[in-house]
Amino acid sequence: MTVPHGVRRAATALAAATLVALPAGSARADTIRAQEWALDALRTQEAWKTTKGAGITVAVLDTGVDEGHPDLAGQVLPGEDLVGFGARRGDRAWARHGTAMAGIIAGRGHGDDNADGVLGIAPEAKILPVRVILEDKDPARPRARTARGGALADGIRWAADHGADVINLSLGDDSDSAHPEPREDAAVRYALSKGAVVVASAGNGGEHGDHVSYPAAYPGVIAVAAVDRYGSRAAFSTRRWYATVSAPGVDVVIADPDRRYYEGWGTSAAAAFVSGAVALVRAAHPGLSPAQIRDLLTSTARDTPRGGRSDALGAGLVDPAAAIARGSRLRPSASGPRVARDYTGRYFGPGPHSSDSSEPGIPVPALAAGAVGVALLAAAVVLRRGRRRS
Repeated sequence: MTVPHGVRRAATALAAATLVALPAGSARADTIRAQEWALDALRTQEAWKTTKGAGITVAVLDTGVDEGHPDLAGQVLPGEDLVGFGARRGDRAWARHGTAMAGIIAGRGHGDDNADGVLGIAPEAKILPVRVILEDKDPARPRARTARGGALADGIRWAADHGADVINLSLGDDSDSAHPEPREDAAVRYALSKGAVVVASAGNGGEHGDHVSYPAAYPGVIAVAAVDRYGSRAAFSTRRWYATVSAPGVDVVIADPDRRYYEGWGTSAAAAFVSGAVALVRAAHPGLSPAQIRDLLTSTARDTPRGGRSDALGAGLVDPAAAIARGSRLRPSASGPRVARDYTGRYFGPGPHSSDSSEPGIPVPALAAGAVGVALLAAAVVLRRGRRRS
């Protein structure tokens, strides 16, 4: 599929998976939480001894976000719609993918003691929604070519100007026509200069040629590859020189505007987990620059591949608890928390090459199990309906 200049394809390729739906009436309140293996793999309980992300704003540039979802109550700030057409606010086709990403980052659950629903990696962070793409099921998709091509670039700048500490880009384009857009590249550099950390999904082209995906390949972006619950690279995860770190992207529990829960896959989810991890690090060490935070993530990642990194896994599995601990040894950048230092290298890795494609598995605990454009999260079967409010 060819996309218009600067426009990213949107979210939902709902893949059929061989999963069994949990009966709505018999599922226990802790069913969803038990499926969130990624929280254990990322050692969130250890990180939460220091912070849960309070005071940090994560911009979710995506489809819309359902601010009325019970798992996101009180977490979503007033945002911006830079698409301007298609499904309307409140429609399911307006906010499926964006809601899923927001839940991974800052879901708080609901019900008694917030014990039901999705719990995000940074449950006290705020979500700043910026609509820059259409859902695949949006009724306006056939005329999407008329969309304003600069929505993503404008959205990155808008988020940086409206207090975003982290900008999550769980989207991308790795089609045959994909190419760098000067406006987007400049917008990323602008956001970094404002002190915002920019995170993007590496791409879902691992089984289709590993084409370069944008915005993951722009200089300064923390590009995230996906692993499964056993720590192995997900087969769909793109292998490229720009991979910075990896995170869970298979069998991930996601919230939906229909108030049900699904298991999905994609480097979209992996990027959302890393954006939440960055929120934790930034909450613990607000004076650190984007470059310092990137260095912390890569230097503390677990089970680093041979040679220090690989195109498949970057520096390894992100470990926010370890990054928080090591961050206490750093002095804030001399330019302050809202101004990034100059980037002298083009890529986080050593640059384009063909020899480093190793992909040793990361021994993540085998705990209980679970995009936009090419980096899209594919959702599968219903896990269970959300609990009714009393």
